[in-house]
Amino acid sequence: MVTGSCHSEIIQMKRPANTLRKLLSIVAACLFLLSVLSLSALAQGQSQAPPSDQAPEAGGPQGDIGPMAIPKKNTDEPPPERKPPAPKNPEGMPDFSIRVDVPEVTVPVSVVTKDGQFIPGLKKDNFKIFEDGVPQQIATFNVTQAPITCVLLIEFAYTNYMFMYDAINDAYYFANSLRPQDWVAVVSYDMKPHMITDFTQDKREIYAAINTLQIPGFSETNLFDALYDTLDRVDRIEGRKYIVVISSGVDTFSKLTLDKILKKIKATPNVTIFTISTGALWRIYFEAATAGSLNASIANLDFLQGDNQMRAFAQMTGGRWYSPRFEGELPEVFREISGDIRNQYLITYHPTNQKLDGTYRKLKVEVVAPDGGPLQVHDQKGKNLKYQVIAREGYTAKHQVE
Repeated sequence: MVTGSCHSEIIQMKRPANTLRKLLSIVAACLFLLSVLSLSALAQGQSQAPPSDQAPEAGGPQGDIGPMAIPKKNTDEPPPERKPPAPKNPEGMPDFSIRVDVPEVTVPVSVVTKDGQFIPGLKKDNFKIFEDGVPQQIATFNVTQAPITCVLLIEFAYTNYMFMYDAINDAYYFANSLRPQDWVAVVSYDMKPHMITDFTQDKREIYAAINTLQIPGFSETNLFDALYDTLDRVDRIEGRKYIVVISSGVDTFSKLTLDKILKKIKATPNVTIFTISTGALWRIYFEAATAGSLNASIANLDFLQGDNQMRAFAQMTGGRWYSPRFEGELPEVFREISGDIRNQYLITYHPTNQKLDGTYRKLKVEVVAPDGGPLQVHDQKGKNLKYQVIAREGYTAKHQVE
């Protein structure tokens, strides 16, 4: 009995202990589940929260007692400010704005020695300019040395081998004298002008254009027509332009007359023409071999007339005419042409006769000493040097005088 009674009490004592253990296990499981749910919610909230450097929803930083309510900035642009309309003149009241249209004449001037050397260092006071004999007031004065814009006009016709050889040889020497910034077009002519290459700065294109002059097509040399077409071409280009004409000077079949081409030259501003006659050595030989022949004398008169025409084209525009006999003269010829083109005194003035009536005005430029007397030019040894003033002979007074 004692044994059984004791065993029953022991069993009754174990039951409460098991029950307590079960309760503790349930409570622990519940706490663990709550901690997991809390961590999950916290992680989800952090992933949805704005970055730390971003303003909170209230638009301001967090304070000790919560976010400070700073209103958000309005990002909408304000409406444009309306300006009152400009006042208009009452009806019938004239407009008092001033518009001045005063013509300006630009005269490039070269002052060179008899050897073609450019004389530098001259000032504004060293120049006097006259229009139709009336002295003019110089407005601006500059010394220029700039890239050139030039058309090389070459006679290439079936006339005489020596003339063709001279023309091509002269063209090569001209191309050798060019600089990288120069713009040059190459045009040949016989019955009509042929544009071989348009304006380019590439020397290779210029040499390639000259290389195409191999076999002439016609024997006609229509110089007047070709020069007129070239003047039309360069007249549409702004600024100073130059034409280098390499030709015998003989015109055989042009539709235009000499008077018309001279009139065209006078009416084309800002163009200077340099002319180089070909065949000079052959002409000397021809004259000696046919002395006394009537036909030879007539042919020689044609060449003399051609020389006069080439000289006139150059002098009217402030350029120079050359008739080299030997190839050794060509480097000096093109050195002088390059010096005349690149080294010039540029004078502008407003003419006292401001009528744009289409009349031709004659120009004369003189070089004087500062005291008004004759200018003395000396070389390094103190010897007096003769010099010449090269300038355009005149211009046509029309609108857009340059």
